[in-house]
Amino acid sequence: MNTLVCFHAHPDDEAIATGGLMAQTAAAGGRVVLVVATRGERGEPQPGVLEEGEALWERRIPETFAAAEVLGVDRVEFLGYVDSGMMGEATNDFPYAFWQADVDQAARRLAAILAEEKPDVLTVYDDNGGYGHPDHIQVHRVGHRAAEMTGVPRVLQATMNRTQIQAAMAEQAVAMAEQAADGVEIPAPSDDFGKPEVELTHGVDVSDQLRLKRRALAAHASQISDDSWFLKLDDEMFARAFGIEWFIESGRPRVGGEELRGSVW
Repeated sequence: MNTLVCFHAHPDDEAIATGGLMAQTAAAGGRVVLVVATRGERGEPQPGVLEEGEALWERRIPETFAAAEVLGVDRVEFLGYVDSGMMGEATNDFPYAFWQADVDQAARRLAAILAEEKPDVLTVYDDNGGYGHPDHIQVHRVGHRAAEMTGVPRVLQATMNRTQIQAAMAEQAVAMAEQAADGVEIPAPSDDFGKPEVELTHGVDVSDQLRLKRRALAAHASQISDDSWFLKLDDEMFARAFGIEWFIESGRPRVGGEELRGSVW
């Protein structure tokens, strides 16, 4: 039986980045474990979701367990750190913020779980945390260190396909320019998100699990409202946005011309 441990920074990250892989692994009879570094205290709650006096983290913990149940997760653990907020915010420097955690100390917390579970695969994020969030970058660092400590055989870095994103942005910009007056400046595609396709090793087709992925996203109601773009996408657009989950396998780069691997297992 394959064991997958997914290490994430905040509640709802698991559904967005690896929800399909988690559901696929569970459906195939594998064991799935979710570890979350923080309780997502710095998120922005949807209006009217929280009860009077209710702290956001109090809602995000049960939301995580609800999403995990949808995805077939066997075990959920929180490492106990505090959400650091976005890069450059004062909250980055707060005591107990994950960004301030000593990497070895944090890795030992994760390593205790890895030693119990003995995973075949651990997922983290790429070295820029996908989009530069400090807690995501710290997941990359802490996850790799914990894998070294416990001898996890394979570490996959969840990321986004920057090449695909740039192509979609350029296509949209051209379409907008064609509908507007002459001289409209076309914005340059972003270099902040994900990694170029040439660096990716796995493009996992999770289209068979999109129904569950959508339900897992909806479970995080404090962050994702019913009218959010995540949930309002029709099935075709949702599949385009979330139907493939992208990874870089640490220590196993693609050889020139090698096809993207379509399965983790």
